[in-house]
Amino acid sequence: MTICSDTVAPAEATAVNVYQAIGGRAAVSAAVEGLYGRLLADPVLSRFFPGGVAAKHRAYVVTILGEALGGPERYRGPDLAKAHRGLGITDADFDRTAVHLAEVLDSLGVPGHLADHIVGIVAGLRPAVVTA
Repeated sequence: MTICSDTVAPAEATAVNVYQAIGGRAAVSAAVEGLYGRLLADPVLSRFFPGGVAAKHRAYVVTILGEALGGPERYRGPDLAKAHRGLGITDADFDRTAVHLAEVLDSLGVPGHLADHIVGIVAGLRPAVVTA
C-alpha cells in the first residue's frame, strides 16, 4: 500500500508506503507492544491471553503487520485461521481490538488518516480471526 507524500497528482508524487510513513519496524513494534498492553488490561479481551503474550507471538504480529503495511517483512508463522480457531472471538471482540489499535496509533502520533488506513488493513484479517 502506498500513500502520496505531497499534494500533487499521484503520478507525480513520491510514493511512500505506510510502513515507511509511520516509522518502519520500530513504529510497528511500538504499536504492537502498546496494543498488547491494552488487550491484557482490557476486562473483556484479556481472557484470550490467560498466560500473557509470548515474545514469539508478538514477533509474529509485528511481522504480519509490517508486511501488510508494505515493509520488507514476510510472515512465515502459523496459519491465522487455524491459530484462532476455537478461541470464540466474536465480531464485537474484533471491533473492540480495532478501537484499541486506533488509540495506540493515536498515542504514538500516527496521523489520523494513516491510523484509519492501518485499521482498515487489519480489518481484512477479520475472516481469519473471528471464530464465533
